Amino acid sequence: MVNRINLHLVSDATGETLNSITRATVSQFEHASVLYHRWSLIRTRFQLHRVLEGIEAEPGPVLSTLVDKGLRSDLEAACERFGVPVVNVLDPVITMFQEQLGEKATARPGRQYVLDADYFRRIDAMHFVLAHDDGQAQAGIAEADVVLVGVSRSSKTPTSFYLANRGIKAANIPLVPGTIDPPGLENPSCPVVGLSIDADALIEIRRHRLRLIGAAPGAGRRDQGDYIDTEAVKAELLWARRLCNQKGWPVIDVTRRSIEETAASVITHMQAWHERRRKAAESGGL
Repeated sequence: MVNRINLHLVSDATGETLNSITRATVSQFEHASVLYHRWSLIRTRFQLHRVLEGIEAEPGPVLSTLVDKGLRSDLEAACERFGVPVVNVLDPVITMFQEQLGEKATARPGRQYVLDADYFRRIDAMHFVLAHDDGQAQAGIAEADVVLVGVSRSSKTPTSFYLANRGIKAANIPLVPGTIDPPGLENPSCPVVGLSIDADALIEIRRHRLRLIGAAPGAGRRDQGDYIDTEAVKAELLWARRLCNQKGWPVIDVTRRSIEETAASVITHMQAWHERRRKAAESGGL
């Protein structure tokens, strides 16, 4: 049995908060079929009117992050007329902070997207990832916050970009069999984290990649032979893992992990690395 609902996400900013909340929530329901209606940057009554028409045309529960009291009141009144529930998801958190801080919230939309130091750090990190993707610009790796290593197609690049969105400068370097010391990592000044993946999953990803780039059927053995050969890929992965173990680099298996989960694990390893450095410095080891 599949339960189908319309779900309206009404935000006065980009809607990322609501997207994250609903993604985490809907994933807990095995038989849910949700048709999303996303309404972003709703900051005037004219814009809200369009939203209300949409809710009336396709009724369903409403999640909102509107902070303007007038718009919230209009939305709640309309939802009551339509007979659909509405939840303002930020209310419990804002209420808790008001009580703890003794300060009233400003109720200004989009405050999380100001052009502050954090914003420019994220932009800088994005530029860094672009310049240091797949082993490029090795001289600048010394500025990295973390270096990701792994065989080809092990999610290094997408993980690097996700980390950049958190303001983390992530370089990534491919591990190629026969290269004992990957260029730029002879004496790393930041954490190095290895990414590994199940051989079958990696082969499927590589086959898909070859189809995308239109590799010719008669391409060389390295292009379509060892690159997707089961035994060769297993040997490649084993070599890469042994190299990481030899260097003392932690390894994350990304086979069943989302990019978000992989990035969270990378950040955990980064924190552990810095904690070890701090303790070593306190004990005179550095």
